[in-house]
Amino acid sequence: MTSVLQTEFRLKCYLDSVALMRHSSAVASLPGVEEAAIMMATPANVEIMQQAGLLEEVGSLAAGDLIISVRASDRQSAVSAMQKAAELLDAPSTVKDGAAWQPRTLRSAVQKHPDANIALVSVPGAFAISEARKAIRQGLHVMIFSDNVPLEQEVELKHEARTLGCLVMGPDCGTAVVNGIALAFANKLQQGPVSIVGASGTGIQEVSTLLSRNGLGVSHALGVGGRDLHQDVGGISTEMAMDILESDKASKHIILISKPPAPVVMRQILNKIERSAKPYTVCFLGGEKPDLPANCLWASTLSETAYTVLEAIKGSTPKKFLIPDSLMGSQQGKCIRGLFSGGTLCTEACVLLSQARLDYSSNVSLVASEASEASEVTAATRATVANGQRSLAAKHSLLDLGADEFTQGKPHPMIEPQIRDAHVTNALNDVTTGVLLVDIVIGYGAHADPASVLINSINSCKQSEKLPSDALIIASVTGTDDDPQSRQRQVNLLENANVVVADSNSEAVKFAIAAISSVDPKS
Repeated sequence: MTSVLQTEFRLKCYLDSVALMRHSSAVASLPGVEEAAIMMATPANVEIMQQAGLLEEVGSLAAGDLIISVRASDRQSAVSAMQKAAELLDAPSTVKDGAAWQPRTLRSAVQKHPDANIALVSVPGAFAISEARKAIRQGLHVMIFSDNVPLEQEVELKHEARTLGCLVMGPDCGTAVVNGIALAFANKLQQGPVSIVGASGTGIQEVSTLLSRNGLGVSHALGVGGRDLHQDVGGISTEMAMDILESDKASKHIILISKPPAPVVMRQILNKIERSAKPYTVCFLGGEKPDLPANCLWASTLSETAYTVLEAIKGSTPKKFLIPDSLMGSQQGKCIRGLFSGGTLCTEACVLLSQARLDYSSNVSLVASEASEASEVTAATRATVANGQRSLAAKHSLLDLGADEFTQGKPHPMIEPQIRDAHVTNALNDVTTGVLLVDIVIGYGAHADPASVLINSINSCKQSEKLPSDALIIASVTGTDDDPQSRQRQVNLLENANVVVADSNSEAVKFAIAAISSVDPKS
């Protein structure tokens, strides 16, 4: 049967990319719909939709125009899907005499709220710097959620922002907490004496939620973007964030999280820490321990970062790490297949497999100091270095499903975890798979019930008569019980489905290593 394609264009109709991802996901889930996309008509998006078979002739569309496209199994399904898209797009976005007023320009927003001091920019990358520049020239700090921003534009913006005394968080900054208020993908945390500067979103989430779950609150978590510690950018936002936290009375202990910075940037950051009156804990994930000043502690993983700070402030750490006897060697000789929605959680898994001398491949790199554009680096060339040798056909595999090659034209797996379904099926249908290793990341902005989506995917595989794998499924849940999804509820759902749930991502990885090798990793 031939599929039915329906497409609609709305001229000069700009909408936020996160909202469009959610609308696309809602339409795509309707009966009879094979694929759906609601996207701004940027050149990159047009190419993505054409490659997906969702777009034919586009005429003279501009980047500020909107494309709605649906491919369905029959005409009625296509018509119903287009009606649903229109319903979502046309839903009222303002409330008269209420609190839901939405300004059309940054200038009108500042006029309406003159006391505001931060702007969140979430527009296509081609427009992000221009909007961010407007914000800093209005005296606002800015969080740039947008990605695909050219490196040279980031450098120029951050130099100007520093001159104006404004902090730029991003580009590609997905997580921040300011005065206990979560922005974008973040969690409901206890407030307390710890603050975080992070070049990674899920890294901030993992550390902050581990602290909060163990009774230690967080005042601020300032994301700086994944390229801020590259040599070309020079750590501008990182240093400004450190200055802000240095003068913040609520911040008693500061955490710094990133992949290894460029050497010259690392030295200037450590020199700045040495001049600080406050204690620091540093995690350069995947890097060697540098020479540290006396007021700085070192951690090699995200969980170690949280536990080091707990020890420093409270004099206690969580219960001793123990691997269940039933896991040791239970899948010996088989493979670990890691499917992650959090890029930094995938990186942490790479670090731990490298430390265990296990050969693996991944689409993430343990190096963050190159100044090359991330978009120019293919999945193949980013296969992770294991034991000093690049391996493209290694035994174990760790995939960041939130990377560009998996999310072009699609929602991020934290928004729509069904993106992982096909990869789960492939892993469980592979007789060499001993452990399926997954992360569940909850909080504001994330899917309402990602554990149930994963369980449905696993059950669908188990019901198949062709399923050859008896893989052990190990998960971690990044979040707190106060999050909208409730971490404990997610854990209960997973455990009731016979999924082994670890207290942290690194513990889950260590469980996996022990299961396939019968080796007890260092805790």
